[in-house]
Order: sequence, then structure tokens, then C-alpha cells
Amino acid sequence: MTNDLLEKATEFIRTCYKELNKTDRETAERLVEVREQIHSQGFYEHTAAELEYGAKAAWRNSNRCIGRLFWESLHVIDARTLSSEDEMIDALFEHIRYATNKGHIRPTITIFPQESPHQTVRIWNHQLIRYAGYQTEDGIIGDPHSIAFTKACIDLGWEPKFGKFDVLPLVIQINNNQPKLADIPEEILLEVQIRHPSLKGFEELHLKWYAVPIISDMKLEIGGITYTAAPFNGWYMGTEIGARNFADENRYNMLPPVGRLMGLDFKNSASLWKDRALIELNTAVLYSYKEDGVSIVDHHTAAQQFKKFEEKERESGRAVTGNWTWLIPPLSPAATHIFHQSYNNEMKTPNYFRQPKPY
Repeated sequence: MTNDLLEKATEFIRTCYKELNKTDRETAERLVEVREQIHSQGFYEHTAAELEYGAKAAWRNSNRCIGRLFWESLHVIDARTLSSEDEMIDALFEHIRYATNKGHIRPTITIFPQESPHQTVRIWNHQLIRYAGYQTEDGIIGDPHSIAFTKACIDLGWEPKFGKFDVLPLVIQINNNQPKLADIPEEILLEVQIRHPSLKGFEELHLKWYAVPIISDMKLEIGGITYTAAPFNGWYMGTEIGARNFADENRYNMLPPVGRLMGLDFKNSASLWKDRALIELNTAVLYSYKEDGVSIVDHHTAAQQFKKFEEKERESGRAVTGNWTWLIPPLSPAATHIFHQSYNNEMKTPNYFRQPKPY
């Protein structure tokens, strides 16, 4: 393990210091420090500059993300000195507040203590803000994606409300301690009521969604060091909400209600009623977020931004990796350049990786 870590650390430090325009002497001196730390304690600790670079590079290397053009703008919050659940919960509240920025979303990551033989920190939530899902005798209420986590929260003492859009509590766990729950204060929570610019009756569907998607269950790996709690966010691409969260049959399944509002022919799929309903659902999402002044991007603009990212990476001498199945938008993918290209899905590090659920 020590040799493997040393190899990963060495590769990271050399790449990091080269991109940060450090001298050969600075690089060599830092490598000596890192090797000494690894040999004496089995791990090393990143400097603030290494941590910031690593988090940004991890976004740049994220094969599934279409929004990588803005990787250098990521705001890195170093929360590695925090040691209690209460301190960490306060830091998560601050992340939500800072990233939300009254709708002018700021890409942000908060990095908690690294995994070590003495400590592991986990955030149970898939995203810091997420709606509950309840399996009842009369069917599912809320978001089906959240059923297992909602049950875990209830088992930990959270009081269910059985609404369609109940915001789940934050759940933090240090080592094998009892997980700590905390409800997100309403004053830092920004949600958007979804309405349509012209389709009558749409508001009667009573749809809403939260402003900021903060992924919180992935681990960040930088130079062989793992941060098991490092929630991060950009802003939404409209199709994530309109073509997936609302439209998927195993999520809120809103295409039939929207289709009925539009008076579409449900008798056969050749009427393309699903496609028409999908367009209007996505129109409503983009319209609502823009009307409320909340950052969002449509999938065509996002694809153009990704093309610019590809060009900038080539100019920097870096090969662009990507997962084609994730990069193509779920609405009209063939209308973007991404659909007509292929990508190497090699996973580079630093990067964000999935990890087993703690519940």
C-alpha cells in the first residue's frame, strides 16, 4: 500500500507543481516531504494549494460532466480541520448558502478530513438537498429515487411528512458513531415553482425543484489520498430536471399529466405525445428558473460550452476523456456535436468516484 500510495503521490505532485508553474527545486523538496510523511505515518497531507488544484482537476477529469468548461472557477472550501458532526453540519449549511448565492449559483466544493486509519467521515445523502420518497399502501409519494434513504432517515428518528416535495435532513457520520441528523434551515433553501409561459393549467401540477444540485455521496481521490466526504456542485442543466427527475417513469413520471394538459393523443406512440410533452416540460423548467433569476443552462448551450472545453484542453496539450452515454443530453442529443463524436472513457485522477452506501 505504501509503495502504491508513493507512486500515486509522486505522479500527482509532479503534475500539480508543473501546472502551478513551480520550480524543479520546489517540486523536489515537496516530494521529499511527501515521502517522509508516507514512510513515517502511512499517508501524507495535501497543502492548501494542492487540495485546491486537485479538486479542480478532478472536475476537469470528470468523464460524465458536460459542464467542465468552468472547472477553474470552482470555489474550494477547506474543512479538513473540522472534527465533530455539529461543525460539519454547520459547514454544509454554509456550503448551501454560499453556493446558492440568491440564485446566482457558484460552483463550490467543501472538503472534509481525509480518510485515515483513525477517521472516516461520510455524508449519507446522495445530494445535500433532495426530496423524500415514501412507499405506502396507496403507492409511492414523492421521489422514488429517495425511498431507501428516506426509510433510513425515518429509522434514525426523522419525522416523515408524506408530501411530494419534502426536503430530507442532512445525515453525517464519523467512523461508526451514531449518525447525526439535521434539517436544512428554510432560510438557506432556494426552490423554484415550475410554471409554463403559455400552457394553461400547468401550475395546477404543483411542481417545484431545488436550485442547487450538490452531489454529496461520492469520494474525491487526489494523489492516492481519499476524501470520503467532499460535496460539490455546479448548476443545473435543464434536462436533468425536465427530462429525468420529472419525466422518468421511475421518478416523478410527469409526461402523462403534461400530455393530458396538452390534449395529446395517447393511443399510440407514433403520435409522439411523449416527445411533445417532454419539450413543454423542459420549456417550463428553463422558463421558471430564468424568471426567478436562478442559474441554469439549456442542453444546446451546455454542448457548445463543452465544445469550447474540448478546444481549450487540446490547446493545453491534454486529451479529453468522456463517457459518451452521459455526455449526450437526454433531449435531442443528435442536435449536438457530442452525439456525433466518440470519447475515450479512461478514468484519470484526481477524480470523483462512487462509493458504497453507508446505509
